[in-house]
Amino acid sequence: MNFKHSIIACAAVLALASCKDSGNAGNQAAMKLLDPANIDTTVKPGDNFYLYANGTWLKNNPIPADQTRWGSFNELQENNFKALHELLLAAEKANAAPGTKEQMVGDLFKSGMDSAGINKAGLEPLKAKLAQIDAIKDPAGILKEVALEHTEGLSPLFSFWISPDDKNVTRQICQFFQGGLGMPDRDYYFNNDARSTKIREAYKQYLVEVMKMMGDSNAAANAASMYQLEQKLAAASMTRVEQRDPYNVYHKMSVASLNTATPGVDWKGVFADLKVANQDTCIVGQPKYFAEIAKQLTATPLPVWKTYLKTHMVMDMSPYLSTNFDEAHFGFYGRTLRGQEAQRPRWKRVLNVVDGSVGEMLGQLYVDKNFKPEAKKRMLELVNNLQETFAERIKALDWMSAETKEKALAKLNSFMKKIGYPDKWKTYEGLKIVPNDYVANVFNASAWEYNYSINKLGKAVDKTEWGMTPPTVNAYYNPAFNEIVFPAGILQYPFFSENADDAVNYGGIGAVIGHEMTHGFDDQGRQYAADGNLKNWWTPSDSANFVKRANMVVEQFNNYTVLDTVHVNGHLTEGENLADLGGVTIAYEAFKKTKQGQSNEKIDGFSPDQRFFLSWAQVWRANTRPEELASRIVTDPHSPNELRANGPLSNFEPFYKAFNVQPGEKMYRPDSLRAKVW
Repeated sequence: MNFKHSIIACAAVLALASCKDSGNAGNQAAMKLLDPANIDTTVKPGDNFYLYANGTWLKNNPIPADQTRWGSFNELQENNFKALHELLLAAEKANAAPGTKEQMVGDLFKSGMDSAGINKAGLEPLKAKLAQIDAIKDPAGILKEVALEHTEGLSPLFSFWISPDDKNVTRQICQFFQGGLGMPDRDYYFNNDARSTKIREAYKQYLVEVMKMMGDSNAAANAASMYQLEQKLAAASMTRVEQRDPYNVYHKMSVASLNTATPGVDWKGVFADLKVANQDTCIVGQPKYFAEIAKQLTATPLPVWKTYLKTHMVMDMSPYLSTNFDEAHFGFYGRTLRGQEAQRPRWKRVLNVVDGSVGEMLGQLYVDKNFKPEAKKRMLELVNNLQETFAERIKALDWMSAETKEKALAKLNSFMKKIGYPDKWKTYEGLKIVPNDYVANVFNASAWEYNYSINKLGKAVDKTEWGMTPPTVNAYYNPAFNEIVFPAGILQYPFFSENADDAVNYGGIGAVIGHEMTHGFDDQGRQYAADGNLKNWWTPSDSANFVKRANMVVEQFNNYTVLDTVHVNGHLTEGENLADLGGVTIAYEAFKKTKQGQSNEKIDGFSPDQRFFLSWAQVWRANTRPEELASRIVTDPHSPNELRANGPLSNFEPFYKAFNVQPGEKMYRPDSLRAKVW
């Protein structure tokens, strides 16, 4: 499995941002890039730097009812939703020719905004598909239906995609991964703490509610049977920590051996139904999970399987259906699971669907109007500066041999750098989007994307492709391509500004660059070589030295608690914590090469070093609902924002010097406990 490591959790981004520094230059001129008014001087920097840097801002910025957290990323999202909304409204009214980007994004947005038509249709758009499930006669029919739904963009029972083979990244290969659960993680089915128990019971009630709306007169009993099936699938699923080791989820199997491992399943037939031809091998993430599927296909009664498939289809499509289905879906996944009090306005939700469906068409409209070429040029300079600094740090490491250093430098120096937007755009040729059928548009776009992916089989891997759309406020590292990618959306305040001093830019976007570079050398990324392949390039002693240092970070974060007694999972968050530590370390060292970094000139009473660390901290400011925080502890490989700000700094001597942190203060760690990796 080719992991993509991002600066923030992809599922939580939903952020589309303008590169015009918080919306427009006028706003930028009227604001301070580091506003002292946001600081809470009642907090000692050495006790809680996050609260010191952001405390007043946090007090003055409560979470809106339609959000689960509110911080820097959300501010960017809200400012730039407005800019993208204007683009969509213009496209909607353009009366553009079929197949043009204006027609595609405009009509998709228009169909999603037709709430009257959607409500009138009710469940009708799915009736034929639900009847098809009802007509299934045997277990083979279950798998045939599952495969068909995958070709239409749904993901019942398991995940399936096409991507480079981790051990031969020049070849695209079919990949199968566990899935099939209605709750976000297997642990929700087994944890017995009060929060998990409450969520589990709410999920069971949600299943009953959905089935009743589908017309099921025996909803309670059927929901219970479906839940039991899911619980069996969950029991056979890997934990998220187990999945962190790429070797744990790499099982290359022939079709014949997969048949043997899953008695009763004809994978040759499944491949054909998935539209896969001329492929005799695949990668299976969790063979135990697929063996359990095979077992349950005969052990679980056919009516339960039909209920499972129908209910999951309706749940997955609920955001695109009438209000009763949409609200029930939000009630569990938004209100109960994440603490969100109200749905976001419909236009924002539909905008996200447009971005997820025809994002590169929306991206073209976006960059044409909002992206500055100067930002791309400046960003490349920063990337090159950070890369050079990282190389210097690798050469100076006292725990790594010359042999491994040579290979580490080869990997670092072969990073592919993608900034702003793709060099070539998807054309979406053959995709049909109409102005008056939202569900059909969603299925059509999903099916187009599936066919686009399947068509990669047997062809050369295209390394020019992007894994995020240009307006996204995020960045990522992809080990298969050994690439670092920075969409246009993140090149803005508080990460980056053409008007900012170097301390602000290096503490913001500089640390983001360093973060993504470090992902190439975290607990997962270090297992991939310069050519992108999963293979060991470390000497045994160097590997042991890395693990010893990385384990200090794991232990540090294991000891942090949130919500009174809930511990951070240092193993789950290991890669992101290492990337945060590496990011701020490399960015600081690069900053010290600048004219400002070598001076002591104060701005607003703060030294250059202090401004660097304040910039780092303000990136992570956010108020978060308890339910959202609890959910993220289980599912998110990123630590809570406060700990992302404070954790790395408590290991970093220049921070201690900048703010005169002393023994006895809460962030102080003796030198022997300070993690030093990259």
